[in-house]
Amino acid sequence: MTTISSENYALSEETVISPLLTLPVLESADLFELANVCTACVSVLVESDSDDARAALYTRLFAALETLRERCKDDLSPYLVEQLIAGEKSGSCVPDCWLETGLQVDYALALTKALMAGTLMPEVAKALTRLLHDMVWMLAEYIKEPYFTAH
Repeated sequence: MTTISSENYALSEETVISPLLTLPVLESADLFELANVCTACVSVLVESDSDDARAALYTRLFAALETLRERCKDDLSPYLVEQLIAGEKSGSCVPDCWLETGLQVDYALALTKALMAGTLMPEVAKALTRLLHDMVWMLAEYIKEPYFTAH
C-alpha cells in the first residue's frame, strides 16, 4: 500500500511546477496556447504553499499574459477562426461590459503585478490569487468561445 507523505507531495508539486517554469512561451504561440499556459499557471498557483514557487509562477503568468495581450492585437489565424466557427454560438461567459479581451487581460495583469509585489497581507493575497484564478479561467473560456457564424 502506498502512503502519501509531505515528501511525496513536494515531489509531485515539483513535477508540476518545473515544466510550467521551464517550457518557453513561444513567440509563435497562438491565443489558445497562451490561454492554456495562463490557466495552468493559475491552477497551480492556488494550490501552492511555497513562496518561491508562487513568485516564479506569478512571473511566468505575467510574461504569458503580456504575450497574450500583444497577441490580442493580431488578426486571428485561419485555423483559429475555423475553431471559433466550429462550435455553436451561445451567450458569452463574460458580461457585456467586459467583451473587450484586452481589458480582461489588463485586469489580470494588474492583479498579477499586485501579487508579485509581495506586500499584501497573506489573507488578501490568497483571496486575490483565487480571484486571479477565476478571471484567467473566464478569460480563457471567453477567448475560446465560438463567436463567428458560418456562412
